[in-house]
Amino acid sequence: MRHRLSLAVVLAAVLVHVGGCSSDPHAGYTFQSPYPSTVKTVAVPMWNRGALVYTRNLEMRLTEAIVKHIELLTPYKVTEPARADTRLNGTIDQVQQQVTSFNTDTGRPREKMITITVSFVWQDLRSGKELVRRKRFRETGTFLPSAPLDQDQFQGYEDTINRLARRIVEELEAEW
Repeated sequence: MRHRLSLAVVLAAVLVHVGGCSSDPHAGYTFQSPYPSTVKTVAVPMWNRGALVYTRNLEMRLTEAIVKHIELLTPYKVTEPARADTRLNGTIDQVQQQVTSFNTDTGRPREKMITITVSFVWQDLRSGKELVRRKRFRETGTFLPSAPLDQDQFQGYEDTINRLARRIVEELEAEW
C-alpha cells in the first residue's frame, strides 16, 4: 500500500511539472532550446581592440572565452567563416580600472574594479541579416590586490572576461 501511495505522489509531481511546460517559450516553462534551431555553426573571428584600449592580449583572451562559452552553453559549433551559418564580430571599446576601497593601514588599494565595454554584431551569413547588435555592452568584475588574497591584475581580468563572454553568448538566444 505504501509503495502505491509513493508511486502515485511521484506520478502526480511529474504530471504537474510536465503540465506546466509549454511548446511556446514565451508562454512559460519549455523544454525547447532558447537558441534558434536554424543556426548550426558560428564563426568567431578575433575581436578587435579600440584605439584607446592598451591592455595586451585582451582581444585574444576574450575571443577564446567566447568560443569556449559557445561550445559549452549552446548547440552551435564554432567553425571557420567559409563554413559557418553565422558570424560574431566584436570590438573592445573601453577598459576601465577603478579603486573601490583602500587599506586604511597601508593606503594601498584593497579592492579594484575592472569594467570592459564591447560592441558586437551577430550576423547570418546566408541572408546577410543582423541577428543581434549590441553597443556599449559592459561587464564589471572586482579583484583584491592586497593581503590576504593578493590577487594580481590578470586574475581580475580573467574573471571579468569570462563573465562578459558568458553574457555575450546569452545574447545569442532567440529573440527574433
